[in-house]
Amino acid sequence: MKLYNTLTRKKEEFKPIEPGHVRMYNCGPTVYNFIHVGNARPLVIFDTLRRYFIYKGLEVKFVVNFTDIDDKMIKKANEEGVQVSDIADRYIKEFKVDANGLHLYDYETINPRATHMIKEMVEFIDTLVKKGAAYESNGDVYFDITKAKDYGKLSKKNIEELMSGARIDVSEHKKHPGDFALWKAKKEGEPYWDSPWSQGRPGWHIECSVMAKTILGDTIDIHSGGEDLQFPHHENEIAQSETCNGVPFARFWLHNGMITVDNEKMSKSKGNFFTIREVSKEFDLEVLRYFLLTANYRNPINFSRDIMDQCKNALQRIYNAKEELENLMKDAKEGIESKNLKEKLEEERKFFEASMEDDINTADALTAIFNIVKIINTDLNENSSKEDLLLAQNYLMKLTKVLGILEMEKEDIDSEVENLIKEREDARKNKDFAKADQIRDKLKEMGIEIKDSRNGTKWTRI
Repeated sequence: MKLYNTLTRKKEEFKPIEPGHVRMYNCGPTVYNFIHVGNARPLVIFDTLRRYFIYKGLEVKFVVNFTDIDDKMIKKANEEGVQVSDIADRYIKEFKVDANGLHLYDYETINPRATHMIKEMVEFIDTLVKKGAAYESNGDVYFDITKAKDYGKLSKKNIEELMSGARIDVSEHKKHPGDFALWKAKKEGEPYWDSPWSQGRPGWHIECSVMAKTILGDTIDIHSGGEDLQFPHHENEIAQSETCNGVPFARFWLHNGMITVDNEKMSKSKGNFFTIREVSKEFDLEVLRYFLLTANYRNPINFSRDIMDQCKNALQRIYNAKEELENLMKDAKEGIESKNLKEKLEEERKFFEASMEDDINTADALTAIFNIVKIINTDLNENSSKEDLLLAQNYLMKLTKVLGILEMEKEDIDSEVENLIKEREDARKNKDFAKADQIRDKLKEMGIEIKDSRNGTKWTRI
């Protein structure tokens, strides 16, 4: 398998440090509000990579952290007159609602909270201070970037270039403008913890380094996140982790591209900012997951209502094939498995795997899924053996499981549809064709297409 490593700017063959085991860390949300569509992309893409590793028989330890203490959270808590932990608890709960809709918890995900590892953070910072790579100033503790080996190696810029246009917190207490806070002395109205330097709280960058080290070890296989995190967040993680631990922090750094909305950058100021919760009011979140798999993960992807409608229809085609297999199996008879059918399906499986192993090419992996759908629609019918139907179903379900699609539960509409179909069949038996046509039209308005066959009436969503 080859993955594009941001650290080297090229595709490299991926082999886990420990054979058979993969350790992955993905930067998670700051839990002060509902997550938005942009947050969903790294979560879905790198969950899909995790799924593929599991499909190939590897054990995966997957961490997605919660940042539950920062300036935005403190501001929101003060505005509402509640504790920061109350804000965190509320939005972690809401995150998990959205995450379940995106099928992100089909496998175990470890979700550490920053505030639950303060002791480990203090110990980590203390190590850096003792190594001379960090210094205390008026109760704050800063990392000295001049003490880091190859600072800037991830973003491929020198320190002066990195300072230009970046989010740099300028302070007279720093030795260098690029030095970043590991520990912040408390201010009025802020939560705080004890440390050797002051009562205060951790800086943002230190959180991920410590959570990754504590749960996954000093060197991990994959660290992932949005491309906007390359600098300063991931650059600073590398600097402090490798200085503290004396070994490489992550072997592979994977970054996804940003999301545009109607071909413009998504931002609150432009009014084109969508939370996942807002999207869920119009589309099942599996449609959003599907959408996020339709393009190369490293490129920008354009979000719009029209594109989501197209994705909904495309996803429905896969569901229709699944439902057709289920309908055909009801009356299928035992028989011999077709060698020709297995060869066709096996060819698509190989194409699917080759696509996924070419830097998570989910767009081509979806092509393999639709090729299987075509095989189901053209090669299988009411005369097919149960063995052939089960074979096709097995290939379809195994591969869609990797992508995290085809997992929606049947809607309540199903029972209403079945009742209307029965009512229509009764009308036809009684030669009340006008009523039968009315029911057909009503079903069409509901987005249901029906087909009459010698084995009864079948229905699909349109």
